[in-house]
Amino acid sequence: METRRLPVEVITYILSFLPIADRKEASLVNHTWYFAAQDSLRQENILYNIPATSASLAAIESLARRRVSCVSLTSLDSSTVSRDVIQAVSCHLGPHLQSLCLRGSSLPETAFVHLLLACPCLSALDLTGCNSLFMSGTLLSKPETISQARGALTNLQDLNLAGLRYLSDLSFNRLTGCAPHLARLSLARCHLTFEFDPYRGSSNYNSSALLSFRNLLRFLKERASSLRALDLSGTSITSPAMRSLVQVEGLRLRELVLQNCRDLSNEAIGLLCTHQPHLTVLDLTGCSELSDRAALTVSAGLRALRSLGLGKLQRLTDGGFLGIAELRSLQRLDLSECSLVSGSELVKVCSTPELRPSLASLSFAFCSLLRVSAPIPAIGRRGRALPFGPIPLHLQLGRQALPHRGSLLHRALFGIAQCSSLASHSFPSPPQDSSVLSLARSLSPSLRVLDLSSCVSITNVSIQAISSHLPRLTVLRLAWCKELTDWGLLDVEEPREERHHRREKDAGPQFSRNFGNMGFFLPPLQNLEQDPKVLSDSAWNESQKRHRASLQALKQLQELDLMACSKLTDSSITKVIRFPALRRLSLGLLPEITDASLVAVARGCQSLEQLSMSHCGKLTDKGFLEAASSLRRLQHLVISGCSQLTRQTLMALSRECRQLKSLDVSMCHGISMADIELFQAQLPLQTCVQSRFVGGADLSFTL
Repeated sequence: METRRLPVEVITYILSFLPIADRKEASLVNHTWYFAAQDSLRQENILYNIPATSASLAAIESLARRRVSCVSLTSLDSSTVSRDVIQAVSCHLGPHLQSLCLRGSSLPETAFVHLLLACPCLSALDLTGCNSLFMSGTLLSKPETISQARGALTNLQDLNLAGLRYLSDLSFNRLTGCAPHLARLSLARCHLTFEFDPYRGSSNYNSSALLSFRNLLRFLKERASSLRALDLSGTSITSPAMRSLVQVEGLRLRELVLQNCRDLSNEAIGLLCTHQPHLTVLDLTGCSELSDRAALTVSAGLRALRSLGLGKLQRLTDGGFLGIAELRSLQRLDLSECSLVSGSELVKVCSTPELRPSLASLSFAFCSLLRVSAPIPAIGRRGRALPFGPIPLHLQLGRQALPHRGSLLHRALFGIAQCSSLASHSFPSPPQDSSVLSLARSLSPSLRVLDLSSCVSITNVSIQAISSHLPRLTVLRLAWCKELTDWGLLDVEEPREERHHRREKDAGPQFSRNFGNMGFFLPPLQNLEQDPKVLSDSAWNESQKRHRASLQALKQLQELDLMACSKLTDSSITKVIRFPALRRLSLGLLPEITDASLVAVARGCQSLEQLSMSHCGKLTDKGFLEAASSLRRLQHLVISGCSQLTRQTLMALSRECRQLKSLDVSMCHGISMADIELFQAQLPLQTCVQSRFVGGADLSFTL
């Protein structure tokens, strides 16, 4: 059957399985496909970004014909152009608008009220950073305006007031009083006062000077039956305030975000878990006073939890996850920047099928202890164990940190040196990647997002396990994992001499009685600084015959971050970075990749929308001239620090990448400001060009 005979509803259903970028391309086939693609986008409430420019006026009329319901207006102010944009949105989009975002705008109160009254169907309103609206304190002060606003906001359920430094009790009461059905409220980074009581027992909470917790508590008591989500991130909420909040009668929160609330204690989290056991989303990222006790309390008291954020908790250790098996519904777990977490307890839970949660997103970013190692025994004279027991694992032996003379560790090493039966003794390198290997095998059915950025212990073994056991990954972040090499990405067996060379380099300082000073010594630099062996095509072809899974096995990958994995070269990039659905790719700080990698990426990942290749010094104009025609969907490009690029690259981008929205050419010495101005003239819809230190500026003098 020809597609033109298919009903629009059938085509809409078919297109719903495609990524958004593919649906945009499909809309260019004919009128039927155009309307089917627009219906498919509208069903998912896609947010359209409309800048305050004269070029947006025609686009607004076009969006009105598609009955777009979610828009974000940026850079609004008191200018004539902004007034025209507000008028056009009010006239063409307002009657069927459901979500409106004015984040960071500086529009006047009259313009805001005009826009608000033109949107009677609003269900979500984002006023983050709109300080100009609340500076005077007269917003919605007129009785007739309040009655009109109540009619317009009667369906409002989501209100975001984050980052409003001038928000007071009076303006908060006026705005929330017009929205009787609020279910989600954000006051993140607002100046809430918890200790000071300006009312001294009075029940008239209408201060125009400050926003008080007492007034928020009154609001929660009034809306307890409808409010389900609350965000108090970045506030100084205390344990007594948390006690009052969670004990509000009838309040049954489903989502609570408390990022960077540094005054919260373990006792406060215990009260939260006792009185709000129905929470499904809890984010405690950056609450620096919390420890293992808080994590254990959460595991025991919040059995329905689906998303848990515990990032940046410096006191959290593996002991906090002894009860993680109780969270059977957990789908998202964020442990980024928890420097004392190695993942050992999580591995134990995930190794048991009946206990492991169905995690879809897991972040171990900046967790440098992500491994399971056995303790290193302390050995004395004649190989006997020293009486003071094993050396703790956390005493890592590095070239820059040698033990103090007379310390426990120094005595242990001195005993090793005196052992006459040993000609040379070195500490064995602890097993690497154990946590990653176990998690990869256990979480295979469910995991979609994995973040291992800056996990310094991740090696080729880890990436090979990920490629073999996690074929459904859509997001993989491995930035700053400097031990990854071409062998790992290609899943080719590393040559014995190369593996031996790398182990010698990673083993660290050694101790030997052959050196008279009886101390640490560094192996000869010429052996450590040898370049790694380059992967040959024959080795790659041989691995293909063995049907071993390379990184290319992750067919569903949409985001890949390999930034600063400095051992990667063209040998692996040109062969495995071929993902039809990939939308975001970061290859910055890879000094060895050349134009060959750029061209291979462009041809193998033609759905790319964001590409970062900053400080890749071997890229030239020739590569971009050849690759630009395959990057037609590119919207954001970072090529800062690529010193060999010239105006020819800009001309190729302006000719082929017509959807480009942002470009970073900072520190590109071959590009001048005149070249950038010409480029912007050829792309009138270009929104942002970062051009710091272009044209060969002297950085030392400028800084």
